[in-house]
Amino acid sequence: QVQLVESGGGLVQPGGSLRLSCAASGIIFSIYDMAWYRQAPGDQRELVAEITSIGSTNYADSVKGRFTISRDNARNTVYLQMNSLKPEDTAVYYCNADLLGTATEGRFRAWGQGTQVTVSS
Repeated sequence: QVQLVESGGGLVQPGGSLRLSCAASGIIFSIYDMAWYRQAPGDQRELVAEITSIGSTNYADSVKGRFTISRDNARNTVYLQMNSLKPEDTAVYYCNADLLGTATEGRFRAWGQGTQVTVSS
């Protein structure tokens, strides 16, 4: 069974930095796009950043210039470097991957369990 496990969340002061990681495990034949989403209390889940299998990236306007998404295909891992953090970045951050599993699973999108990021003084 495929699992996405996030790590790296926590409490940070405004202006600080955090690096999130998300590792995919299980029987995986290919990983296509990988992405980070976030959801603040009372809000809908929103796309933060995404990266294709060849490294093309896309960012939400609210994080451009502050966040950087990257991936290590050999480790089935995606990262999110977050700099100049603001209180409005506070949310649960979720990893997402478009991947090819077993013949039974086929191609599907998997989600991580989420990691809390809190930006506060």
